[in-house]
Amino acid sequence: MIESLESLRRDGQSLMEDVSWELYQAHAGLKSKAELQSIYARYEQILGRDALDFVLNQFQLSTPGSEEHRSARLLLEWLVESQTGHVLAEIEEREIAWEFAAIVRLPDGREVPYMRAGIELANAPTRAERTALETARAELVARELAPMRLGRLQREKDYVESLGIAKNYNATFEALSGVSLSALAAECERLLRETQAMWDDMLPQALRTSLGIAVGEATRADALALFRAPQFDQFFPASDLEGAVRRQMIDMGIDPTANGRVRYDTGERPGKRSRAFCAPVRIPDEVYLVMRPHGGQTDWQTLLHELGHALHFAYTNASYPFEFRWVGDNSVTESYAMLFDHLMQNPGWLLRYSGLGRRELPSYLRAAALEELQFLRRYSAKLIYEEQLYSGRVPWDALPSLYVETLTSATRFNYDPADAFVDVDSRYYAVRYLRAWQLGAIVAQTLVEQFNEDWYRNPRAGPWIAGQLFGEGQRELAHELSRRISGQPLSFTPVIRAVECLAE
Repeated sequence: MIESLESLRRDGQSLMEDVSWELYQAHAGLKSKAELQSIYARYEQILGRDALDFVLNQFQLSTPGSEEHRSARLLLEWLVESQTGHVLAEIEEREIAWEFAAIVRLPDGREVPYMRAGIELANAPTRAERTALETARAELVARELAPMRLGRLQREKDYVESLGIAKNYNATFEALSGVSLSALAAECERLLRETQAMWDDMLPQALRTSLGIAVGEATRADALALFRAPQFDQFFPASDLEGAVRRQMIDMGIDPTANGRVRYDTGERPGKRSRAFCAPVRIPDEVYLVMRPHGGQTDWQTLLHELGHALHFAYTNASYPFEFRWVGDNSVTESYAMLFDHLMQNPGWLLRYSGLGRRELPSYLRAAALEELQFLRRYSAKLIYEEQLYSGRVPWDALPSLYVETLTSATRFNYDPADAFVDVDSRYYAVRYLRAWQLGAIVAQTLVEQFNEDWYRNPRAGPWIAGQLFGEGQRELAHELSRRISGQPLSFTPVIRAVECLAE
């Protein structure tokens, strides 16, 4: 029985800290498996129907627009996610153990750990080697990982709908997140139409020049190789990476470790996920930035992205209640990550902090524009596909074909049906990324207006970012934050405009 909001907050924070620490160790390669079920078992009191009804009642009784209403909505969204995590814990444990141990075996006898497959694909010296590795990876995924992921998606959808918060999974997401899926999907459709000509103009030449292949031949593995862009490696040496990024943060007036609260875990380690992540174990006091080196400009962009997350959590107002520090609209933290990683598209930043010179800068910026547009189109297509996946309108066995059709059409890279249930981020995280692009562009515009084009080295900018943005945690929804700092609604218009400027 939940006695009060304070007891729920206290136990909720303890649960999140324990889960975050366990997942950090597992995904960073420090443990071969995650033991989540035992953690959730210690918090049964807040993971049952009584707790959900208690918070739902608080939400329904509070006045819309009030801080009480905001707090209750965030707690309700978090509780649904936590209870879902409890239900899925056994499956997630199996997935993590599988990823740690899985080996991709090639016909020539070579063995590649599954966790390194993405890195090896991006760095494969020939297309034949890349194709062989991708074929073996997809076969392994189809045989072993995809069935686990399908079971997880089915169970997640069934459980969320069983809670009765709204009529189905999609309606429940909309009620808890404050985001209209249909409206955002319509914006994504419009983005795909408006950028089609630019994409058709840029991609063929890039594929011919960099990989020597035509559009119809290119696969998602080829996309990894194309955007790895090794021709620029000499300008982004690993030895300069952390030093350059830390120096820029200091120039901007912000401590890159947040007085020791941010811990950098950036080296190679067997079992570490190839996909970087930020693990806030205790907000704001203990935050881990985790990445596994790929090489070149990819690592620079990744470090900046994860540092945006890490500093956000480490500078969050410690006096705020649990829900304003730990939960909320992840579009906000993703927008700060994108604000920082998009410095890799800023000519002034690149000339000052990287090894690029003015002669190489135009070709690098065109490559950056191509990569940015690919990600925008890919995530727009992901949302359109995932809305169908969670809607229940499409049978599960028909989804692999829909996935291939939707993603291939948007990107012109051939996708594999094996990834139809693997290439799905939990609980509509694609929505958070898409709104983060919109919000990040507005935050960048606001910084230019307040601190000039070189805000990234203005010593007044860092304190403003830490106070006005990071300090608020995720108390606000993305569109509320946009209105507060700029008076503007979220839109893809400034995002598309920025890509067009890069591509000129």
